[in-house]
Amino acid sequence: MSGGWCVAGETRDARADGARGDSSPAPRGSSLVIEGYASLWGVADLNRDVTVRGCFEQSLVGRGPAGVRMLHQHEDAPVGVWDEIYEDERGLFVRGQVMDWSAGARFCQALVRAGALDGLSIGFRPVAARRDGPLRVLTAVDLWEVSLVTFPMLPGARLVCA
Repeated sequence: MSGGWCVAGETRDARADGARGDSSPAPRGSSLVIEGYASLWGVADLNRDVTVRGCFEQSLVGRGPAGVRMLHQHEDAPVGVWDEIYEDERGLFVRGQVMDWSAGARFCQALVRAGALDGLSIGFRPVAARRDGPLRVLTAVDLWEVSLVTFPMLPGARLVCA
């Protein structure tokens, strides 16, 4: 792999980056498979929000991965689909496919392959939270979307090609 980034037809083991990986090919048909952590437990983002394990549980039960949109920079048009979204011991893990169904989606594929787009960011509505000094601790969250972003509010929320 060139510079550690995705190149068409190559795969990358995300476990080196702390994400759960397997040997599935990176693109699958006309899609590019990505994965990573959209949220990390107990880590404050740049807005001083902190998520705790279990905060996404009710939302994920109600929506499932198909009900959570994959967007680019939190904009309206979806660029792909999430196949898996679940909480584990580290945070909120996501795996999905950036599609080629629009110019915007193809642009995202190109940016990810080039290593220019590797951030993840959640779009949500807080359901329950508490204050811990300057931090807002989110204990229940309605997850609407997970976006591919240039600069995530949670700097450790990153994606890799699966």
